[in-house]
Amino acid sequence: MENGNKKIRILVVDDEPFARSNLTALLKLETDVEVIGECDSGQQAIAAIRSRKPDLVFLDVQMSEYDGFDILEMLGRDQPRAIIFVTAYDHHAVRAFAVGALDYLLKPFDDERLRTGLNRARERLRQEIPPARPERLVVKSAGHVMFLNVADIDWIGAADYCSSLYVAEKMHLLRRSLVDLEQDLDPAIFFRIHRSTIINLTRLKALELSSDGEYNAVLTTGDRLRVSRRYRKAIQDRRRL
Repeated sequence: MENGNKKIRILVVDDEPFARSNLTALLKLETDVEVIGECDSGQQAIAAIRSRKPDLVFLDVQMSEYDGFDILEMLGRDQPRAIIFVTAYDHHAVRAFAVGALDYLLKPFDDERLRTGLNRARERLRQEIPPARPERLVVKSAGHVMFLNVADIDWIGAADYCSSLYVAEKMHLLRRSLVDLEQDLDPAIFFRIHRSTIINLTRLKALELSSDGEYNAVLTTGDRLRVSRRYRKAIQDRRRL
């Protein structure tokens, strides 16, 4: 069964060579799929997904560098439309489905079990779903996977190549740059006030002139955040709306 007239472009990600070759061999038995590449690390997978934009990724959960959840966290909006987790451990299943995986294949699996997962992917890929802004973000903290509602974020700060998410007086580190994360956020709600700061406009209480002639954004949380001159007029205009 084909996805329209095009083959389903698949990327296989697993740090075990035998597992990759076995899965690739099974996939090549399907007439409507094309394996466009194999990756043996998280860094390779992130680069390949962003550059080659596969329709479906078979993603190993546990790898030495980044695990499957790390990869999805760092990809953000660049995640493929269909993801199937592949692992030897069953205790990650709940987390896998929570981050939107279509299926969860336990090693070793046979061609019939693989076909079940492929059929789910075929059904997903038939649906022309426009890309939506995420309502939740996947964040790893102290070895646990957390799901943060985007609407609950008070403000976001740049932290090198990561972003610090401030939610109800707690800070969560997301391994994505502020520039990258900004692409996922609704500009009607999240507004940049500084090259290193984005605020949730629903939390903006006032603009306060400080003694040095600069403005601070005062949030309902009590936070006071510097507004750079570059963004001052824009946020003042938004306050008047």
